[in-house]
This record gives sequence, structure tokens and C-alpha cells, in this order.
Amino acid sequence: MKAYLKYYSYLFLALVSVTVISCGQQEKPKEEAKQEATPEAVNTVSLTTNQIKTAGIELGTIEMKNLATAIKANGLLSVPNQNKALVTSVTNGTIKTLTVQPGNYVNKGQVIATIMNPEIAQLQQQSQTNQAQLILAQQEYQRQKELVEGNAAPLKNLQKAEAELSALKATQRSQQMQLSAMGISQSATNNGHIVTSIPVRAPISGTVSEVSAQIGSNVDASTPIAQIVNNSQLHLDLFVFEKDLPKVKAGQRIHFTLTNSAGKEYDAQIYSIGTAFASQSKTIPVHAVVMGDKAGLIEGMNVTAIISIGTSVVPAVPSEAIVSNGGQDYIFRVKKQDANEIVFERVSLAKGVSDIGFTEITPVKELKEGSKIVVKKTFFVLAKMVNTGEDE
Repeated sequence: MKAYLKYYSYLFLALVSVTVISCGQQEKPKEEAKQEATPEAVNTVSLTTNQIKTAGIELGTIEMKNLATAIKANGLLSVPNQNKALVTSVTNGTIKTLTVQPGNYVNKGQVIATIMNPEIAQLQQQSQTNQAQLILAQQEYQRQKELVEGNAAPLKNLQKAEAELSALKATQRSQQMQLSAMGISQSATNNGHIVTSIPVRAPISGTVSEVSAQIGSNVDASTPIAQIVNNSQLHLDLFVFEKDLPKVKAGQRIHFTLTNSAGKEYDAQIYSIGTAFASQSKTIPVHAVVMGDKAGLIEGMNVTAIISIGTSVVPAVPSEAIVSNGGQDYIFRVKKQDANEIVFERVSLAKGVSDIGFTEITPVKELKEGSKIVVKKTFFVLAKMVNTGEDE
């Protein structure tokens, strides 16, 4: 269509040129009377009241709106270290039983494996021997005390008995702590009960994310048997650009969605702001705790977030009032109006934040307060202007 219009335009110009040459100076006043369209004319368009009614065009004014402002940032979900745990044994041994697999939920203290080690029988035997010696030492101490009180024995004998008793009590406390760490009952040991396998318990409640051992594996205190992750305290680590950092503060709310699944929105709240750049980037880490529902969230997921940084009262129009053409945004204001026709003027602007269906605007040209503008079906006005321009 445009090619045809261009062809007719060239033909029209050729005819005009021939006419001018043939008429000479006689036609010069008429040619001067035909001026090119002024910039003002290019930026205006007229519509009749019937056209406006048919198209559903509505008028309004620029309003002062309290719009929320926000910063967009990317980040990922993480679990704080205190909510992650490696399950290890307190002693060397061979795994005898293993009762969990990845995905199982376990409670703190739940037995997830047992380890067999015959050497722990020796510790229990030593505990039993020490217990017997402790009973004798207490009796000896009491006897020496009575003798000293009756001046029947020297004081040094009482002091020696007291020292031996203290040493045996210290040994008992040490053995008791070792047995307790292995999950072995001190009282059961003292009653003659000796075991060669010990339970391995979950240090925290959570989901088993990995099992790195199997029945028959040899393990020690540095060999993880499994890993447990508790997602109840998920954190959100965002990366904010330097220019936006002054606007970010602890306590601000965050709305975020999963980058690869943007259907559901989650909430978080900032609790800490980093003081150094992240790796080699020019971004600063911002840490937040995820609030409310955490269903479907897993550590390591990438997220896209909006940080709410407050509200501001700004000039705004309904978002539908703004149209774009040639990479520039516009609104249309009423320039002249009578009973049958309205003349609209196109006004360039810069867009700001958007919220609740309104968008902040900064018009290039100052508009009078209360100026009427097109707030609905603005694209019809733009289409009329563009078509008129092409016809001309």
C-alpha cells in the first residue's frame, strides 16, 4: 500500500512541476500559498463526536496517584547452614542397618542407621571396672575419714583416699560422656549390659537430600552417611545493582516468582544487606527470609523478585491512555472542542513506575492543570493520526 502511495506522490509532484514551469511567474503566488504542514498540524488530529462515540473513546485528566515503587532483581533460594546437617558417626565402624533414602522426612533424634564396632565393648568394660573401683574408693574414703576423726590414722591417708576417689569420679564422667555420645546408656552398662552396635540419629528434623553410604560401608567421624535439609527456614539471596542499593533497607517486602515457573508468587522480607560486592559482579547481595507458604520451593532455585521500596505521589494516567509509535510514548490532550468536533494534540512523554492500572508520566510539554486527555481507546486516535498522515 505504501509503495502505491509513494508512486502516486511522485506522479503528483511531476504534474505540479510541469504546471509550475508552464505557468511561469503567474503561478508563483499560488505556489507560495501552499505551505508544508507545520509541526503543530502534524501533532494534531480531528475526530467528530460521532467517531468518538463509535470508537468508545473516553476523556479524563492527569491525576496524582500514590503509586508503589519497586526494584527488580534476580537471585536464588538458599537454606541457612543451621538448617542443613551431615549425618556422621561419633566412632569408627561398619554400617549394619540403614533405614532412610533420599526424600524421606526424619525427625530430630530419629535413628537412621546403626554402626557395628566391637571396640566399643572395651569402653563399656572399662566403665564397669571403674564403677566397681569407685564404690571401693568411696568406702575407703569414708573409713579413713572416720579414723582421722578418731585420731586413729594420719591425715595423709585420708588425703590419698580423697585423691583416688576424685580421679575415679573424673574417669567416670569422661566415660559417661563417651557412652552418651554413642547413644549407650551408662546405667545399662553398669548393670552388665554390653553392646557392639550403636545408633546413628538425625541431628535435625528435615528431608533427607542425599544418602552417601550403604550397608557394609566402613565409616568414621569424618565420613558423611547422609545429608538432611530443613526447608522451613528458606532464605532468598538477591543481587542488587550499586545504583539501587541506597533504596534498599532491612524490613522491606519482596514479591518473587520462580524464574522457570512464574505461575505462583511468594513473599519474603529483607533482614540483611551485604557490605561487599558479590564475586566479580557489580552487585551487592541482599538477604531475605521467605514468608508464608513455601510449597514447591527448593534450595538452589532461581527467582525473579520485586523489592517494594515505598510509595510516592506522582502525576499518572491510566496505562491504556499511553500509546507508542516509532519508539516514543504519547498521550493525546484536547486542544480544541466544539459541538461537532474535537481536535487532539499528541504530547510526548517519559513513563515511570506502573501500579494499580496507572502509570507515572513526565510530559515533554507542560500541560495545564485539569487538561483533558484521552484515557480510553487512545490507539484509535493514534490510528486516525497515522492514517491521515499517510493520506497527506
